[in-house]
Amino acid sequence: MKTIFASPTRTTRGATRKSCVQSGIMNLLAAGVIALPGGPVFAQESQTDTRPGVAPDIREDETRLKLRRGDIVVVPIPFSNPTLDTGLVLGGAYFYPQSAEQAARQPASLTAAAGLYTSNDSRGAAVVQQNYWKEDRWRFTGAVGSADLRLPLRAVDENSDGVAIDWRINGQFLFAKLSRRISGDWYGGLQMRVVTANQSISAQAEFQTSGLDLGDLTSAGLGLTVEFDTRDLPMNSRSGRHFKFDGLFNDEALGSSKTYQSYSAALRSYHSLSDSLVLAWEFRGCSRGGAAPLWDACTVGLRGFSATDYLGTSSSSGQIEARWQLSERWGLAGFGGVGYVNDSFSGVDENESIPSFGVGIRFMVLASKRINLRIDFARSKDSDAVHVSVGEAF
Repeated sequence: MKTIFASPTRTTRGATRKSCVQSGIMNLLAAGVIALPGGPVFAQESQTDTRPGVAPDIREDETRLKLRRGDIVVVPIPFSNPTLDTGLVLGGAYFYPQSAEQAARQPASLTAAAGLYTSNDSRGAAVVQQNYWKEDRWRFTGAVGSADLRLPLRAVDENSDGVAIDWRINGQFLFAKLSRRISGDWYGGLQMRVVTANQSISAQAEFQTSGLDLGDLTSAGLGLTVEFDTRDLPMNSRSGRHFKFDGLFNDEALGSSKTYQSYSAALRSYHSLSDSLVLAWEFRGCSRGGAAPLWDACTVGLRGFSATDYLGTSSSSGQIEARWQLSERWGLAGFGGVGYVNDSFSGVDENESIPSFGVGIRFMVLASKRINLRIDFARSKDSDAVHVSVGEAF
């Protein structure tokens, strides 16, 4: 079948470039839109998970970055990246009171709400619920929300001509996950997700998306999740390992428009080489089987380019990062990695490596939780980008 793509001309990208998307918000305190666990390609810039501490209990922390009234905390989170451009997340959370005995054995449960707006007129909102029971043997995470995103696409036509493509996605999502401690630091559980998304492309061209569906559809699925976690603090780990596997099975029998499967896995490891130096590395893999929609495609989870630059039916990547703590507040980071994508929407060959390398500046905004504001300057083979966010990249 003849394949025709249209795409924007490839240019050097910096902090002012309007760009991109997946993981739908920034941490669970501000999270259901762009950090939805197992969620669509909307939010991969946010490398978050649902382990305790992703929404840190900051009720007692001394900082001017929050507004607190009793057990309610409101925090503004600015960000900039080549996926969603520059924007602000305003998140608020109610932390359920605990006894001293409960606080020593499990994190505080919470109800959170967040809104997102970016300079390219993307927006979203979500409500998140997170609960812990029986001395942290049981965990629940649920999220519901909506998003209206304006994103660019990278693709090539058969004549290598470039045209600008604006990709708009708007829809609603519902997510829930229930997990239980299996043994030690191992957790396993069930998850469900329903996403209704409408997609539109502003290009006069006929598209074939390498097995990825560009139409409007509802995705409804059930799945399994397995996690192993020995990290000391998830937002800025100095020691431990984290492994996570998710499998989601979307089926017409569950109300899904198409039947397809989603698999993802990640392994991260953290090593404290000295009091001021940490070495961290990660490997990630992703695969889609069946008629997966484009918004749920695999991406390459590295820095230096927009997440929508490399969409495909499978991807893999690895990266390593050194983190130096120069003083109580300030730090530096250096990183490098490489990724691959198969059946790419942008026409990238499966054997073509996608590099990523750069340096970063860190400023610790919450010392007790080791939460950094990070600014990363990243470069890939023919693009560059500035990433501003709260929390480490992985």
